[in-house]
Amino acid sequence: MEIILQPWPWYIGGIFIGITLILLLLMGKTFGFSSNLRVMCAAMGAGKSCDFFCFNWKAQTWNLLFLVGTIIGGFIAYHYLSWDNAAVPINEITVEKLNQLGFESAGKAYVPTELFGNEGFDSIKTIIILLVAGFLVGFGSRYAGGCTSGHAISGLSNFQLPSLIAVIGFFIGGLIMVHLLFPLIF
Repeated sequence: MEIILQPWPWYIGGIFIGITLILLLLMGKTFGFSSNLRVMCAAMGAGKSCDFFCFNWKAQTWNLLFLVGTIIGGFIAYHYLSWDNAAVPINEITVEKLNQLGFESAGKAYVPTELFGNEGFDSIKTIIILLVAGFLVGFGSRYAGGCTSGHAISGLSNFQLPSLIAVIGFFIGGLIMVHLLFPLIF
């Protein structure tokens, strides 16, 4: 049981992702989480007022089940199969820089409690940052025709040029965020 409770190396997750992707390709399906929002909107009748949502959403029911399974699996893993707030080992220089920006939980918690803990919701600045970030992620996923998982995992494995362009854009955006915007915001 102890092996399940310890953090696993990245390549174990990579093997599981690879096996899942191969199975999806063999079944003629593509992977991506952001498409679930379109499926949910279509299932609730949005196709009556917008052509974008007018499609056979029942063919995508498997993806909704995958989403629900991921949420349930994450809940079980966090609450029953992991250490309390186990920290991800990150570079000491990164921890020091994050501490200078006000993230005292860096290197001590799984996610920055200053943003995602209860104290994060005491600040209107944090709430605005999370709302704007959520909107930008949603808008970006729609504008790019999919999310990072869909493009990087499914699109690249199918040798799709738009996915390669999107993934390059994701990396450039991440670098700009971390090195330019993040220090300005915090």
